[in-house]
Amino acid sequence: MTDRFVSAADEMRRVLGVPDYPFAVMEHPISSASDAALERQAEAVLERSLGLLLRA
Repeated sequence: MTDRFVSAADEMRRVLGVPDYPFAVMEHPISSASDAALERQAEAVLERSLGLLLRA
């Protein structure tokens, strides 16, 4: 998800009873980002996501 929606995701974690559930975040907005910027962000969020999955 993008950083603009972190507070909503935090609230959903709390409501669903998993306040420490991890998620990966990328910069907002993505619709106006260049292909190169999106690729960099995708690589970074992939690394964070893999880290979250491998820790579980």
